[in-house]
Amino acid sequence: MRSSPLERWLRPVPACVALLTVAHAPLVHAVEPFDIADIRVEGLQRSDPGSVFAALPFRVGDSYTDDKAAAALRALFATGLFKDVRIELEGRVVVVVVQERAFIASVNFSGLKEFDKDTLAKALKDNGISDGQPYDKAVIDRAEQEIKRQYLSRSYYGAEVVTTATPVSRNRVDVTFNVVEGNVAKIRSIHIQGAQAFGESTLLDLMDLTTTGWLTWYTKTDRYARTKLNADLEKIRSYYLNRGYLEFQVKSTQVTISPDKQHIDISIVVDEGLPYTVTGVRLEGNYLGKEDEFKARVSIQPGEPYRGDDVSGTVRRFTDLYASYGYAFAKVESQPQIDRQTGQVVVVLRANPGVRVNVRRINLAGNTITRDEVIRREFRQFESAWYDGNKIKLSRDRVERLGYFDEVTVDTNEVPGAPDQVDLTLNVKEKPTGSLNLSAGYSSADRLSLSASISKENIFGSGNSLSFGVNTAKSSRSLAVSTVDPYFTDDGVSRAIDVYYRQSKPYNSRGSSYDLATPGMSIRFGVPFSEFDTVFFGVGAEATIIGTSKGLPLSYTKFADEFGTHSWDMPFTIGWAREERDNPMAPTRGRYQRLNIDFSLVGDVRYARMNGQIQQYLAVPYFPKLTLGLNAELGVGTGLDGRSYPIFKNYYGGGLGSVRVFEQNSFGTTDVTGAYIGGNKKFNANAELYFPVPGTGNDKSLRIFAFADTGNVWGTTQQVHLDDLRASAGFGLSWISPVGPLKMSYGVPLRAFSSDKIQRFQFQIGTSF
Repeated sequence: MRSSPLERWLRPVPACVALLTVAHAPLVHAVEPFDIADIRVEGLQRSDPGSVFAALPFRVGDSYTDDKAAAALRALFATGLFKDVRIELEGRVVVVVVQERAFIASVNFSGLKEFDKDTLAKALKDNGISDGQPYDKAVIDRAEQEIKRQYLSRSYYGAEVVTTATPVSRNRVDVTFNVVEGNVAKIRSIHIQGAQAFGESTLLDLMDLTTTGWLTWYTKTDRYARTKLNADLEKIRSYYLNRGYLEFQVKSTQVTISPDKQHIDISIVVDEGLPYTVTGVRLEGNYLGKEDEFKARVSIQPGEPYRGDDVSGTVRRFTDLYASYGYAFAKVESQPQIDRQTGQVVVVLRANPGVRVNVRRINLAGNTITRDEVIRREFRQFESAWYDGNKIKLSRDRVERLGYFDEVTVDTNEVPGAPDQVDLTLNVKEKPTGSLNLSAGYSSADRLSLSASISKENIFGSGNSLSFGVNTAKSSRSLAVSTVDPYFTDDGVSRAIDVYYRQSKPYNSRGSSYDLATPGMSIRFGVPFSEFDTVFFGVGAEATIIGTSKGLPLSYTKFADEFGTHSWDMPFTIGWAREERDNPMAPTRGRYQRLNIDFSLVGDVRYARMNGQIQQYLAVPYFPKLTLGLNAELGVGTGLDGRSYPIFKNYYGGGLGSVRVFEQNSFGTTDVTGAYIGGNKKFNANAELYFPVPGTGNDKSLRIFAFADTGNVWGTTQQVHLDDLRASAGFGLSWISPVGPLKMSYGVPLRAFSSDKIQRFQFQIGTSF
């Protein structure tokens, strides 16, 4: 059958020319319309024929026209599956001939050092490059640019990317990105021009970005990133705004890179403006008739320099107060009225509360493992109740404190057609909650210790936890199994069950050894009395087995004579804890308090013991980068029912966690064998002043500290005298390392006795004070 002129045009030309030809079909001989008898597709290898038929604008029996042919070509190219398409006519049969694009069989990388392969693979997948996707040179070019962008974000300005596409079977290609990273570009200089009120060095200290220093290999603060520079500029702006410079602005920033792409110079030009003093604060707008409550939350002080933090803090407290009354969308604006002639400003706070709303529905999103009830039971905001910003924030914080999620956010959405209602959506991003840990540690007290543990929090999404652990330290070995149900009751009472076997070998100055083993089990409950306070109580049963190896201290021999080498007791526990620190691992603000009482009224031994501790962290006035930490701990124990106080419940002191510089656990009394046996009374107080390590910017994981310690341990026959206190001072290094908190210290004794064991350098992994 002879082909029409249009067919002869379509056969030999590329796809884009074919589209133009069809679009301008009236300029050539057109095909007379006819009814389609059949449609045939040729050239498919991987694609499904249905994808072709679905894109065609005609079916068998429909009328065929030039316009429909052009529409068919456009639709098939739009699928992205084909690099060439043409339509041929055989009588009343329409033949669609396609040439498929190659598909990506695999994506590979070579030369990677700075990035993990999975990180780049995810970035490329977000840009349409992954296994099974059509191969497109334009998309590959975009992928190269994305890889370069990732390297630029880490200051690798000389990174080069070359892509190799290797054909494989079934019309597929292996795509390999060959990366030559080059060297990282480092900040050579940072200069601030236009600053007169404050020195350049003062402003540079505010920035996280720094020039290359002796520790920047660890902190990487000498690597330029635009986001980091913007954050530093905001810190400088905030510094000026908090010192009266209301009209401060950054005029320009210039970042230049050296020809060899190894060095970066940053120049910042600022305009300080004039300093302003606040002469008054005025409230305008609707304050719900509660002006006194709002005024009580104003921290802006007339007669003081204008402080941006005070203004933004006041605005935030106003919106929070509105939210607590149900006004979710209240608007509070600060409008300073400036008098440039006198350098004075009146701060006007204009408020519009909007409409009071209630919460129609609370939705959860992102929890694929955690059950809804585990999250909802932490909520303090309820459905069909007035919107309360304080309860919503508290609910979010409680969900975050569960520790099951990387991110927790709350979105407030208006309900269409109901201006007095909102829906809340809690978005969570779950994280793995199981862990298998194998670790080794070395300390000046225990030498080499090995530990292993396996634990699973939020097991089966229930919120419960289960753990198993073993420790092989020289002085203290343990085997423990524990399970915790944080909502044993609907009111939030927690229950914990522990089964353990502990073995300790107290230190003996004569080098002999002896064992003290304590197998036991306990159950305890935690009752929340507020959002920060928890009261604990529980009961247990434990046995004490005193080994009879060579060198058993006389005090243990006496205990064995009184109670036997195998004794048992049932300890009861009552405790209270209040946690208000901003970060338990590296606190800079807040307080932690606890009080524990344990006693035994039945069994071979009868005793009572109390231990209390308080920690306070606060900022040093005029030195915001410094943190002062204070700690005090007191413990006392006594025997009951005329029985001796059990020696294995003694307190120990000296060393890290007590009074540094003195040998670990060397305080208290010793018996005739020379063994340190501690005492039933303990006191120690510590002060630490934390400094950021030079060159680390505002990094809190690595800090230098100066310390001063005092304390002692007294035996049952000794009276507590302040003259007995030991004291020391020195300096040290604190590091939140990958294997746990590490502290090293070096100091000198300020008050010691001739019999004391001195150990000037000490270190420990996993200690607090």
